[in-house]
Amino acid sequence: MMDVVAEQKVPAIAMTDHGNLFGGVEFYNAAKGKGITPIIGCEVYVTQQPRSVKNATNRYNHFVLLCENQEGYRNLIELVSTGYIDGFYQKPRIDKDLLARHTKGLIALSGCLRGDVQEALLDDKYEDARRLAHEYSDMFGKGNFFLELQDHGLEPDRKVIPQLVKLANDTGLPLVVSNDVHYLRASDPHAHEAMLCIQTGRTLSDPNHMRFDTPEFYLKTRAEMEKLFGDYPKALDATWD
Repeated sequence: MMDVVAEQKVPAIAMTDHGNLFGGVEFYNAAKGKGITPIIGCEVYVTQQPRSVKNATNRYNHFVLLCENQEGYRNLIELVSTGYIDGFYQKPRIDKDLLARHTKGLIALSGCLRGDVQEALLDDKYEDARRLAHEYSDMFGKGNFFLELQDHGLEPDRKVIPQLVKLANDTGLPLVVSNDVHYLRASDPHAHEAMLCIQTGRTLSDPNHMRFDTPEFYLKTRAEMEKLFGDYPKALDATWD
């Protein structure tokens, strides 16, 4: 990863593994070794009911947290650890009550299509999305919660991007552009598909094996992201601020 980031002359990179910080130390040291600023983060699972409800009715959404400083790192450790100790049910889960008590030093992003703001927009529940966006903005403070734009060539992306832009205009909340990175280069999707088969105990010949719908989940360059989001320069620049 750091070799690719260095090739792109990118000054910083974040890692947001799902629900854990297991790779944090290796990631931090590898980035520092290349003169790249490491941003430690996590894509946490936030339950819709209290995390003590441990059954399939308690759905969860994805939510991205980035450490701004040492206090944020301590709060992220607390959230992730509690997710495993108190909230674990198939995944290490947290709830909004816990999240609201550990926001200092953290920057929050609304996440991918599995984020609750995005899900509300996809379900044509604009006012619910607006309420959720204000809730997170109040929770993290002005300028610390971003509505996240992603485009992986999926049909839901076509629907949710203009709705997120409208939401940002209506609420005054900032936008940020990102790409959901699961492998490094555009040539890697087949290797990633094989890895998913290994993880899930399936074979590539199984027609029902897990796979991603497009080959766009790689570490894109600034130029590639500008082709997708050239109409939103502030959202592009937000990752560099």
